[in-house]
Amino acid sequence: MSRRVSGIRQRLSAEEIGEPEFFRRMIAASADRFAYLDRDLTYRAVNPAYLMSWGLKPEQVIGRRVDEVLDRDLYAEVILPRLEACLAGHTVVYEAQLPRRGVRVGWGEVTYIPWLDRVGRVEGIVVCVHDITARHAASNSLSRLGEIVEKAQTEVYVFDPEHLYFEQVNQGARTNLGFDMNELTVMTPLDLMPDYDPQTFSRLLEPLRRGSKSQVIVETRHRRKDGTCYPAEIRLQLLGTEPRFVAWVMDTTERRRAEEAIKHLAFMDPLTALPNRRLLMDRLERAIAASRRSHRLGALIFIDLDDFKTLNDTLGHDQGDRLLRQVAKRLSSCLRESDTLARLGGDEFVVMLERLSRRAEDAAAQAETLANKLLMALREPCGLEYREYRCSASIGVTLFGPRAVSVEELMKQADLAMYRAKASGRDTLRFFDPAMQAEVSARAALAANLRRGLQHGEFLLHYQMQVDADGRMTGAEGLLRWQHPQRGLLEPAAFIRLAEETATILPLGRQVLDMACAQLATWSERPETADLILAVNISALQFHHPDFVDQVLAAVDHRGCDPNRLKLEITENLLRDDRDGTIAKMSALKARGISFALDDFGTGYSSLTDLGRLPLKELKIDRSFVQDLVTNERDAAIARTIIALGDTLDLDVIAEGVETEAQRDWLAGHGCHAFQGYLFGRPGPAATSAPRLDA
Repeated sequence: MSRRVSGIRQRLSAEEIGEPEFFRRMIAASADRFAYLDRDLTYRAVNPAYLMSWGLKPEQVIGRRVDEVLDRDLYAEVILPRLEACLAGHTVVYEAQLPRRGVRVGWGEVTYIPWLDRVGRVEGIVVCVHDITARHAASNSLSRLGEIVEKAQTEVYVFDPEHLYFEQVNQGARTNLGFDMNELTVMTPLDLMPDYDPQTFSRLLEPLRRGSKSQVIVETRHRRKDGTCYPAEIRLQLLGTEPRFVAWVMDTTERRRAEEAIKHLAFMDPLTALPNRRLLMDRLERAIAASRRSHRLGALIFIDLDDFKTLNDTLGHDQGDRLLRQVAKRLSSCLRESDTLARLGGDEFVVMLERLSRRAEDAAAQAETLANKLLMALREPCGLEYREYRCSASIGVTLFGPRAVSVEELMKQADLAMYRAKASGRDTLRFFDPAMQAEVSARAALAANLRRGLQHGEFLLHYQMQVDADGRMTGAEGLLRWQHPQRGLLEPAAFIRLAEETATILPLGRQVLDMACAQLATWSERPETADLILAVNISALQFHHPDFVDQVLAAVDHRGCDPNRLKLEITENLLRDDRDGTIAKMSALKARGISFALDDFGTGYSSLTDLGRLPLKELKIDRSFVQDLVTNERDAAIARTIIALGDTLDLDVIAEGVETEAQRDWLAGHGCHAFQGYLFGRPGPAATSAPRLDA
């Protein structure tokens, strides 16, 4: 039985209805077709709608039997069996095509209800015919549509616009939901959409009902029979001549996973699962804006692990990655839920603190407390494969608040403070202050001036002579100077470290080699200087460049100087990396006649094994041991050891920084016969450093 007649009593009695006059008044105004038949199936009453539908007059119906009025075939096959069932006391409901003068023109829902007398016997039949032609046409249309959508992979739902009950749900939807069609016919979209209530869903459909939109798209959750939900994109439309809502539902689980994966790659560090630089910058920008509104300070803490490169080089990158993951967990365990921890890359981490105190002193104390907590957490041993490793970090801290500041500026401030901590001995923290910024700005200007100076030929060599025990000049050391256009003549202490940090030392080193070879070529033209040896300093970065040997030989060949007159001074620190490669380069240059001196010997790190393997010609006693060797027994002992070591290894020994005759005499008395220092002349241009041929 349809919902329309679900509330009709199955049987009516005359006692309940009243007199026939009441019946006539009730049915006269109805749009549905009513008739009353007696037990002989003779028409006793009909309403105007019944007559109109058949195109008949009352006298053509009243008093006649049903088989005399209606189509005989229809009567025999369809109507009579159902009327007999009704006479037996059953209410009958069915759908049938309605003939009109022998032509089938539409569809009706026909209901037969038994009419009972006072003792409960069937006295007659009430006939009700409801025109469902339009609904049947829509049903046929939906049926044809159903054949198309049933096999569609997209979930398709058809529901009526009034009560929202599902009328059709395709196989794809039923499979995903876990419901069968019988269960779905008593359900509405609200049963599957946990995020919507009736009012919200009604507002969602309203633009479709009004016709202001042809389609509505929402992203929500869909609920399965087992209670689990899946993300879905729902496209709603109102279609058909007898309108029906159609919902096209796409399970977006895989799309969401792909989007999350892309988002994770874009905003998260794959090794530690922490936010990456991009996400940190976004959060930091928001935090700066929030701090300006609330006037509560925030802090940025820059963390750089100490000696991480050494760990990577010695234990391997897999152990380095393992350490980084442990570091990420330890740092995270120290933070509040509102704090942000990000990995910038390599061994660099950043912590962002929000909503600290409004007073700078208190906010700094809060940030310092947390930073010290981070340092303590990192000092605990980390479990790496086959061993424990103790980690430390250098931390830089900067505050931000009401003052306008950019994300980039804050990052630079924290980075500067971190480098100050690293320069202060590591495993410590430092706060940023404006003096750091001034220093950095000055360094940046100096770096730019370095590059400009290279382009404009502002660098030159000054020469400090080297003499033997008799005071005869045997050679000189070429010392780099910078003729700065504003600051005047600068010694290496003012710029060489920056040149190394910015790799400007590479082109600068090539320029020094070229100037030295040019000077040797000039000296070779005069008999009194033709045999002089010229020494120049080589930085570790320059020496370890893959093309170093070729660069040296190219300078020698270009200037046409005697390679036997060129001496390259290297430091002990150069020996830390790639000993075999170092020996190979030195041997290649020695084969061409170029010699090597170990500069500042005793101040760095080297072993007797290193000295024995290296193709050296000379050891150079550092000036720090020469200065007080006459009065300081420790310095004197070191100087004696170096001289003795030179004798043992058959290496020349030269002392630099000799300023007094007492120093020279002491050195000569202990077997050192080569000197360099102010006692013999200050460094100067070649034109003012004429060689002294006798003392």
